[in-house]
Amino acid sequence: MNSHDRASGPLAPESDAAFPMMASRVDLLSQVLTLIKLRGELVFSAELTAPWALNFDAGSAYFHVVQDGEMRVSASDGRVIEAGPGDLLVLPQGRGHVIGTPDGKPVSARLVLFAQMKEESLTISLGGGGAQTNLISGAFRFEGDNLPSMLAVLPSIIHISREALAEEAGWLDGLAHYLHAEARAPQSGAAIMISRLIDVLVIRAIRTWVHKAPPENKGWLGALADPRISRALKTIHDAPFERRTVAELADIAGMSRSSFAERFTNLIGAAPLHYQTRWRLLLANEMLKGGRTRVSEVARRIGYDSDAAFSRAFKAQFGVSPVTVVHPEELLFNNRHQCVAIVSI
Repeated sequence: MNSHDRASGPLAPESDAAFPMMASRVDLLSQVLTLIKLRGELVFSAELTAPWALNFDAGSAYFHVVQDGEMRVSASDGRVIEAGPGDLLVLPQGRGHVIGTPDGKPVSARLVLFAQMKEESLTISLGGGGAQTNLISGAFRFEGDNLPSMLAVLPSIIHISREALAEEAGWLDGLAHYLHAEARAPQSGAAIMISRLIDVLVIRAIRTWVHKAPPENKGWLGALADPRISRALKTIHDAPFERRTVAELADIAGMSRSSFAERFTNLIGAAPLHYQTRWRLLLANEMLKGGRTRVSEVARRIGYDSDAAFSRAFKAQFGVSPVTVVHPEELLFNNRHQCVAIVSI
């Protein structure tokens, strides 16, 4: 690989519009979440009386804001959380979960939503007439080629308690207020409003979790809270096509070469140079998806000497050749390419 020609890559002025995340030098979490596309799908309010329980099938991810009352949340991996008034729970992996009172018999949330929700009111009610719990809940999805690796480092349940939220000026109260209003009486533009509000809620929940959970419990996201490793990551992200050695990155982090390499690998799950290469290939994938950039041009931009070398690296990372990203119809002729390999960033 040759050093990158800065005048012709995604950092060049003519390509800023196509790649604003690199040009604006924003924070790392924003860069990653831009490539892992988040889409809000649905919001509803729920009035529930004990005993009650709702079973959410695998598929969409969900969040629940407990406005009043209490409930138990059981994730598919066996983790159980007791939640109270003002708590926020996000279940990002989309593997299914159950919420309710301990003595409730789970019923299908999908069937309840289908039977009770109407265009003029996105509300449901359920239960046996006992103690009441009120929720604002919603569904969302992550999308993108590197989705599996993102979800792998997120916990099955992100639980942000009312006490933790009290330190952050009530951002959840404001979002819940508007989500509740849209659920109770949807107006024109409700779909896009709901989607954007859910986007903000989920991103803020992930950000809060990143800052509060111990780094060792957060996979590569833990690196964002590690001042030294995050400096090296920011360097890679701000100038993704500038080749740096491990020693140079260690110097930026203010660490010895061996300590840096070990710490980086433990947090990120990949050695520094391996991560650097994978990040470039992920950006190359995004460039190719636009369909307006030739494979040879992308190969040159990210520093490969030949199209063949770039194609080998790209296929090793994604499971398909670069040309199938530019011309996806070619996937029809090769069943081996129907499942794209993940990008572990």
